[in-house]
Amino acid sequence: MFRFAHNNFNVLDLNRSLKFYKDALGLEEVRRIEKEDFTLVFLGDKFKSRHELELTWLKNRKEPYDLGDNEFHLAFRAEDFDAAHELHEKMNCICHENTAAGIYFIADPDGYWLEILPRKSGEK
Repeated sequence: MFRFAHNNFNVLDLNRSLKFYKDALGLEEVRRIEKEDFTLVFLGDKFKSRHELELTWLKNRKEPYDLGDNEFHLAFRAEDFDAAHELHEKMNCICHENTAAGIYFIADPDGYWLEILPRKSGEK
């Protein structure tokens, strides 16, 4: 048996990314591993899901990451979808909307896409 532990995104500016994930999604640092050449920061949500997002900062990297076609993403369910959309509009980070499906995507400072979904009906 297996269960998800975390996903990883490499980031160019750790502080900028930490601020984005806190402001846009309410993710907070759970733990940190400091090494000479890199830092790993694990982020979690306040709903206590077991899944974490690991941000890897390679301290000597100066060039942005090549995300290819960026055909991957993480998805988040919003407690209040309309309020989330309003926040993300103000942050100017919405990169794609699919109003027919009732979803949209935001892009983090490194260009990773994050899908925003409404809460499932009956979900607490």
